[in-house]
Amino acid sequence: MSLVRRALPEDAEEVLRLRQVMIDAVFATHSGVDWHGESLPTLRSRLGERDGDFAAFVVDHPERPGALASLVAGTIDYRIGKAGDPHGQVGFVFSVATDPDARRRGYARACMTTLLEWFRERGARRVQLTASEEAEPLYASLGFRPKPNPLLELKL
Repeated sequence: MSLVRRALPEDAEEVLRLRQVMIDAVFATHSGVDWHGESLPTLRSRLGERDGDFAAFVVDHPERPGALASLVAGTIDYRIGKAGDPHGQVGFVFSVATDPDARRRGYARACMTTLLEWFRERGARRVQLTASEEAEPLYASLGFRPKPNPLLELKL
C-alpha cells in the first residue's frame, strides 16, 4: 500500500505550510505567512475538485499526527498541439516540499511518481518544472533533462 494520497480540502493549511518550506528554501529568506489566510479558501476549493486540472499529492507525517511530511503539486495546461504532442496537454510541477525532519525517506520521489502517473492518465506528454540545485538529482533520476528556457514574465 502506498504512503502517497491525494490531498484533501482539510489538508489545505498543511499544504500551505509545506509550500512555505519550499519557498523559504528556494529563496533563502523567510517571506512570512501573511498570504496564507487569503490563499486558503481557493486552495481548499481546488483540492476538492477531483476532475480538474490541479492535483496535490502528499504523505502524512509518520511522527506528527495531522501533519504532512511531503507535498507535490502540479497542474495541466493546454498549449496548441505540435508535432510529437498533438493534444497540447503539458504538466507543470510547481511545488515539491518535504518537512525538514522527514527528508531522505523517499517521500518526495513517491509523491512525484504519483503526480507523473496522474499527468499520464490525463494525456500530458510533457512535464515541466523548475528545480533547486538540491533537488536536481531527484528530477534527473526521474528522467527530467535541462532545457534552454527563454521564459519572460510580466507581473500584473
